[in-house]
Amino acid sequence: MENIFTDEYFMKKALHEAEMAFDKGEIPIGAVIVIDNKVIARTHNLTEMLHDVTAHAEMQAITSAANFLGGKYLKNCTLYVTVEPCQMCAGALYWSQISKIVYAAPDAERGFLKMGTQLHPKTTVVNGVMAEQAADLMLRFFAEKRKK
Repeated sequence: MENIFTDEYFMKKALHEAEMAFDKGEIPIGAVIVIDNKVIARTHNLTEMLHDVTAHAEMQAITSAANFLGGKYLKNCTLYVTVEPCQMCAGALYWSQISKIVYAAPDAERGFLKMGTQLHPKTTVVNGVMAEQAADLMLRFFAEKRKK
């Protein structure tokens, strides 16, 4: 039997969260955290709604997953996020000791790679999973913002 729980499977869930952010006027970034093929956190950017610059999708997901697990470390967990994490989120992911990060679209201006932010040495990173879909959503969001 084929394993349906692929990176694409979970990235689709993160993209769904990004669409929800888009519909709320939030920058359309979505995130889910998975352990043992089970989604334990799902969220999207909430910076506008909460009036909080730290309410990025990744930060919301880290808090939700830690609450679910009953501890601050996200070992054996994978974060799926639609855009490369910024340095703030990468720092929080470092301290959470998350095992794996899968992101779709790069952020060439503000992403953790551009900023030189380090992740935990045991964290593996996969990029480019459904990147075109995530990038298209971001482009559509900012095009609509410019029209207004």
